[in-house]
Amino acid sequence: MMARRMFGSFAALLLAGTSLAATAPQVAPGAPGAPATWAYSGKTGIGTSYESYQNGRYQDGGATGPISRVWFSLAHGIVTETMRGQIHEAQLRELQFAIKGDGFLHLEAGDMDSHIDYLHQDAQGRPLSLAYRIINRDRQGRYEVEKHIFTDPDRDVLFIRTIFRALTADITPVLLADPQMAGTGGGDRADSGGGTLNAWEGANALSIRSATGFIRTSVGFVGASDGLTALRRDGVLPAYQTSGTRTGNVALAGELPKVAKGTERVQDIVIGFGADKAAAAAAADASLRRGYSAVLAAYNGEGDAVGWEDYLVSLAPLPDLAATATDGGKLAYVSAMVLKAQEDKTHAGALIASLSTPWGDTVSAETFATGYKAVWPRDFYQCAMALLALGDKQTPLAAFNYLKTIQVRPDTKGNKGVTGWFLQKTHVDGTREWVAVQLDQTAMPIMLGWKLAQAGVLDKATLNAMWADMLKPAADFLVTGGKPGIDWNNKDTVTPPATQQERWEEQGGYSPSTTAAVVAGLVAAAEIAEGVGDKASAVRYREKADAINARIEATMFTTNGPYKERGGNGRYFLRITRNDNPNDKGPLTARNGKPALTEDIYLDAGFLELVRYGVRRADAPAILDSLPELDDTGLPDEVRVKYLFKFPGDDGTYPGWRRYGNDGYGEDVRNGANYGTGELEGGMGAGQRGRVWPIFTGERGHYELAAASLKPGGATPADIDAIRRTYARGMEKFANEGLMIPEQVWDGVGVAPPGYSLGQGTNSATPLAWSHAEYVKLLRSLHDRRVWDWYAPVAARYAK
Repeated sequence: MMARRMFGSFAALLLAGTSLAATAPQVAPGAPGAPATWAYSGKTGIGTSYESYQNGRYQDGGATGPISRVWFSLAHGIVTETMRGQIHEAQLRELQFAIKGDGFLHLEAGDMDSHIDYLHQDAQGRPLSLAYRIINRDRQGRYEVEKHIFTDPDRDVLFIRTIFRALTADITPVLLADPQMAGTGGGDRADSGGGTLNAWEGANALSIRSATGFIRTSVGFVGASDGLTALRRDGVLPAYQTSGTRTGNVALAGELPKVAKGTERVQDIVIGFGADKAAAAAAADASLRRGYSAVLAAYNGEGDAVGWEDYLVSLAPLPDLAATATDGGKLAYVSAMVLKAQEDKTHAGALIASLSTPWGDTVSAETFATGYKAVWPRDFYQCAMALLALGDKQTPLAAFNYLKTIQVRPDTKGNKGVTGWFLQKTHVDGTREWVAVQLDQTAMPIMLGWKLAQAGVLDKATLNAMWADMLKPAADFLVTGGKPGIDWNNKDTVTPPATQQERWEEQGGYSPSTTAAVVAGLVAAAEIAEGVGDKASAVRYREKADAINARIEATMFTTNGPYKERGGNGRYFLRITRNDNPNDKGPLTARNGKPALTEDIYLDAGFLELVRYGVRRADAPAILDSLPELDDTGLPDEVRVKYLFKFPGDDGTYPGWRRYGNDGYGEDVRNGANYGTGELEGGMGAGQRGRVWPIFTGERGHYELAAASLKPGGATPADIDAIRRTYARGMEKFANEGLMIPEQVWDGVGVAPPGYSLGQGTNSATPLAWSHAEYVKLLRSLHDRRVWDWYAPVAARYAK
């Protein structure tokens, strides 16, 4: 402990600890406690250590030493979900400080003004590691709490250095922790021994230690006997030291020494994780002995240590991409680390969608759930392609090799149907969670394989082996489809290009975005087949792609839609149609609390994927016809898709788009309530509304680049600059203070939840890996003056 004035002596603290230990432990009443939920999903930071591969795998003994498998997240100025083991295995819901003073009790989350920044930056202010500085200030200026947060790269430990500054009043800090062991909020036990706070369930334990010990500790059940409830009621922590034999939603509390007015105190707190209390405590103690400076330097990769700095240096294109950005490269550097950080460290290459649970603070944690800490092949493809754009060749290769884990194969447990397709959503270990067939998610692994081969990442021998083992079965499924036979999905036959679900996982039928991927996947498969000598398959795949391509407009482009004002002519691509007639005004299925409307009412930018992959030219008549309706800002909010945003201190106007009109995947316009907390079946609410997604600003930027590239001589420097200043900068503006890009940003329609502001992230999911991937790919596309996801053989065949 360091302080301007020492609070007592170390001997006094030891005596206090001895006194606590000698007291018979009191059992906390009130089990099992209040129902548990997850934490707020709008993260301002995520972190984990950088670890190097050994032969494409994570194992101890490599350049980075022992593997640390801890991930943390930050929101509202505090630590939120912290995972240990596999990336979806949460062990801690929240950790924050309460500050006691004369006449007040404040919590960091909610009662203070919070700011976040990065601890380690270069001369240009670009972050060089995922280590954070958070400063939470009293709104009356009486104190502030500064925290430095990172992990020990050699142990399963979260390290928090905290500096308490008592500016104009005495303060007493109290640590409050809400464990969520083994991925649930119930079933936990807790105790305190020797001034250490512990929680465990099964083979999952955590131990919280202060460098100097706590002067008072308490454990209890949330809402009944926990420390915060007692502080609010009595002003002191209760004497409960164990949860006894009962399990439930436990909470931990540890009081630290008082900080006198005009002084500051530096306090190191560590949270060790392990298979039991002893292992967790040993890890925590080892990090404390190593010390703040040494642990942080190793995490950063300073000196001889290999860490985040080394990863960034290995990305040869990154400086050029940073120069293409409009923020000096800050978001590019963070995006590179955020994409890498959201990979599991047990199953190398397993790239998840987000280190969050959407609207988590109202989602039950009584049973295990991954939220977005799971693998979707579509999000996975976006991330792998972005990492490749950054110059990372190892992670995309590990990702490609991982894909076999989530493919339906002859030996897939419980499968009684067709094989070759990829599971909709899985845990990182391949445990299936959702099992609908989404054809784009079967096409994208093939597309990724072709891109990796073109980049020289996949050698011929590996490609030959993966062709027979994984890629050919996937391509065959795209040709013939078949009847799945997994879990509930065992009734309907899939006939490509009709898909059971499109990219928003809500509707079945013929989708422009899905079809774009299917055509690109088949052509990529034909190229690979030809290269490995399977000429018969190459012919077959091209014939299927040709047949699908020939009917894209006839199947998915309406000529009698209702939008015929402000430049529209009623001719545009549908979001999806359930049959092959785009003009019959057939109804779609009700989803997310919204009524089922006819297919021609839904506007959606998914047709731009046809241009991105090279299936259509940017100036194809059906593409140009579809843009005015999509961009009509005069439509009623319910069906309107495009919105414009302005930000303080910036003269620009930046466009954003919703997923589609009548989208209900978002907060309720009537009262600002979270998604899934409404009055209808399944918690849906009739007023729910999906908001603007930053990925569409990036997708549109890619389209504008493709359009500009059709000019004689290609896109001009002025074209490139206009796109970067509108679309790249727009995505930069959508990022929050911690440079995390959200899934959704607030569009200003309806009642705003507390703390929401126009153009800033909602509580859906932040950071969304896909959002960061889209931003990185846009920078790479602008730098190269060619769309990164463009497939030359596809364009040569169809975009003439």
